[in-house]
Amino acid sequence: MRIYFDHNATTPLDRSVVEVMTTVLQEDFGNASSIHYFGQRAKARLDDARSSVAALIGAEPSEIVFTSGGTEADNFALRGVAEALEATGRRHLIATAIEHEAVLVTLKALARRGWRTTLLPVGASGIVDPDALSAALADDTALVSVMHANNEIGTIQPIAELARRAHERGALFHTDAVQSVAKVPVNAAALGTDLLSLSGHKFNGPKGAGALWIKRGTRITAILTGGKHERTRRAGTENVAAIAGLGEAARLARAKLAAESARLAALRDRLESGVLAAVPRTAVNGARDPRVPNTTNISFEGIEAESLLIALDLEGIAVSTGSACSSGTLEPSHVLRAMGFPAHRTQNSIRLSLGQGNTEAEVDQFVEKVPRVVEKLRLVTGVRR
Repeated sequence: MRIYFDHNATTPLDRSVVEVMTTVLQEDFGNASSIHYFGQRAKARLDDARSSVAALIGAEPSEIVFTSGGTEADNFALRGVAEALEATGRRHLIATAIEHEAVLVTLKALARRGWRTTLLPVGASGIVDPDALSAALADDTALVSVMHANNEIGTIQPIAELARRAHERGALFHTDAVQSVAKVPVNAAALGTDLLSLSGHKFNGPKGAGALWIKRGTRITAILTGGKHERTRRAGTENVAAIAGLGEAARLARAKLAAESARLAALRDRLESGVLAAVPRTAVNGARDPRVPNTTNISFEGIEAESLLIALDLEGIAVSTGSACSSGTLEPSHVLRAMGFPAHRTQNSIRLSLGQGNTEAEVDQFVEKVPRVVEKLRLVTGVRR
């Protein structure tokens, strides 16, 4: 039996999502921009999905723009606002040092084009101090982008307070909520943000379908131009089947959110406490509260995370060393590095992210196997128990 503890990288499709997508692919194949019967059936699928996604985050359907996923949504938010506000003289962008690469690399690209950028520090907790944002804000700040929940350590940022401070200085606020939507209650309006990114494959929907919520009245320029799709905000014929799958995943997530969050939190705590008790010289990275309920990041002193990942995979257990978008690199986690941990700790930590289908039996099997695996690796590296 194989165990999958890497749901922050991607999730398996829910059976109901597969059924919806299959039906759309076979029966509702029309172009949603066409005015005939087949086109209008496809458009109805988009409308239903838009309503379901909006309901999941407490938004209006007209504020939802479908994208190819979280990376495009983040790019749209940053590049779209930067371009829209360039003529106003606001050419300063702020994010945190622990953002996803979709934000960090986009900021670097904009910096090369003349925008001034600031990365806010975080301490060992992994949580941004609102006072640090206040100190960084300037009269020419156009946008602040802070992720709601971190993809590696799961910590939740004080988005409402950060957004309030940004607005006091006339800046817009974006949050990458890819890792929080469908795990904790997310209400875009209550958070006080202007833009919010999400991605379907993080909550049992398909890859290639995501959305950017744009608060009504927010100044933003489309980064994909062409036809008048998505109310002229994102050109290109919509991937109706994937979007319908996203909508179904959003509907299911909203229905089970409270119960599933509690279940996952209990599983995570069982796993975390079991590992810390069974394996000496281990520690949890980042604040334990507030966190999304499914994520823990644990440091194993004396071994390399890549070696542990491979050894666990041979045992039939899938975990991660951090963001899937950074896999294959030998660089230490930029998140743990930004939190001020020494080099060895940034390279000996693994992320375990639980999801739909995980059970107590799987958690207990992991806790049973990991001490033997770690001890073997420590013996290889000459580190005593």
